[in-house]
Amino acid sequence: MGRILVIHGPNLNLLGTREPEVYGSTTLAEIDAMLHELGQELGIEVESFQSNHEGAIIDAIHGARGRCDGILINPGAFTHYALAIRDAISAVGLPVVEVHLSNIHSREPFRHRSVIAPVAVGTIAGFGSDSYLLGLRALANRIRSQR
Repeated sequence: MGRILVIHGPNLNLLGTREPEVYGSTTLAEIDAMLHELGQELGIEVESFQSNHEGAIIDAIHGARGRCDGILINPGAFTHYALAIRDAISAVGLPVVEVHLSNIHSREPFRHRSVIAPVAVGTIAGFGSDSYLLGLRALANRIRSQR
């Protein structure tokens, strides 16, 4: 059984009540439950982490090295400018899939650019909570193909 670290970035702790017209009404706890259930189906242990603090996210990424087989990350607003998170992902050498609930490319122009995408194996955006599930499946397939 492999292990995947799921990282939820800033403001995602408010899912379900934060701008439901953009992010949906599913809570973070519900997303985590869906991920854990899918992980069991895929034979993967899913560990979830959420922080509103860039340094804590970097520490979590560093902590995954040697302990996890991959990282599924929704960096939230850090997507667009957090070079330190990008560098941490690059440094640990784990496959990473970036996910977003909304389609960042159909929103405000400042959201169109991801500094994370160049160091991720892929990005899934615009499918609400299904983005996480699609991302977990894709990451699990990637990890299996590398073994």
